[in-house]
Amino acid sequence: MSRDLAADRMTAFEARASLILSGVVGLRMLGLFIILPVFALYAESLPGGSDHTLVGVALGAYGLTQAILQIPFGWLSDRWGRKPTIYLGLSILALGSLVAGLADSIWLVILGRVIQGAGAVSAAVVALTADLTRDSVRTKAMAIIGATISLTFAASIIGGPILSRWIGVPGIFLLTAVLALMALVVVRVALPDPPPAVRGSAEAPRFVDVLVDPRLMQLNFGVFVLHAVLMVLWVVVPFELRTSGLDAPAHWKMYLPVMIGSVLLMVPAIVLSERHGRQRATFIGSVALLAIAEAVFALAVPTLVTLFLALLFFFTAFNVLEASLPSLISRTAPPAVKGTAIGVYSSVQFLGTFAGAIIGGWLSQHHGPTAVFVFCLVLTGLWLVVAARSAPLEPRALASHGAR
Repeated sequence: MSRDLAADRMTAFEARASLILSGVVGLRMLGLFIILPVFALYAESLPGGSDHTLVGVALGAYGLTQAILQIPFGWLSDRWGRKPTIYLGLSILALGSLVAGLADSIWLVILGRVIQGAGAVSAAVVALTADLTRDSVRTKAMAIIGATISLTFAASIIGGPILSRWIGVPGIFLLTAVLALMALVVVRVALPDPPPAVRGSAEAPRFVDVLVDPRLMQLNFGVFVLHAVLMVLWVVVPFELRTSGLDAPAHWKMYLPVMIGSVLLMVPAIVLSERHGRQRATFIGSVALLAIAEAVFALAVPTLVTLFLALLFFFTAFNVLEASLPSLISRTAPPAVKGTAIGVYSSVQFLGTFAGAIIGGWLSQHHGPTAVFVFCLVLTGLWLVVAARSAPLEPRALASHGAR
């Protein structure tokens, strides 16, 4: 094997660290994703839950506190340490899940979701992944995280309705609490602390430089739109499926083939992007497919066939973009403030989650589902224009750290 090929292969330590940390990210996203296909219908049984605006608040409250605290958690991880920051975040996630699981009104669920979101560990986890891998394999490590998020999402959308039948939505929240504590133990036992050299220095770029970097701004805008339209979807799609003749307990029959199909379509797109240098074309094409999905939602008569096609287009694009963006942000961010830059990115991501859920709930309550989908079409169309007109991203060369 040539030296270059050996350098591009993960060590056993790098692979283990990437898988463990991707599992932590997946767990954190599980707390957001797994209730999406079932919560709007479950909320009808709670006091105040018939108001779609409040349903949107409950779904988006998680994103609000994530958005507020990702930057402080990223900053804290640069100075206090990655692993202590992760311990704190997972403990808060467990507490919020417990509150939501014991809630008997929409307002207490909202409180639990606010606390859940305060466990803002994304920036620290992604930064720790970068600390423990070499630059030559960092894209693979970040792709593992992105793929884990996509798989977690697929498993959540398929498994949410099934788990809801077995243990109910409160049981799902309590299960999330248990898994958060288990993840804390795994991180404590299985991973070392990163090298101290990766922490910020006096020569680190100013915080404002992270905010105004045009390359980071492009990625931040994209992840805002991606997660805004994702959350908007779940305010109305469960009702659209029910209206089209698919009862809530059977929604998995729609989600399962959609998720399998979207993953099968995602793989060749990722291969084309990575192996043949078509990253920009794949990225723009995925944003365009996202816009097409929203157009089908907005303009086609809602039937099980049209909903299937729109969902398949949507999640194929979502999976590609969700797998690509973490790698791009980690390679583009300045090394000395990587945790801070990823914190900004994660904050914008969850701000999109919050804004999408609130706006989607309000539009659904007052103007109906068509207005919701038109709003998403406008957002994705704007992202397509920004992506098409932006210069290709040129990731900074990063120093290698932590290979074992």
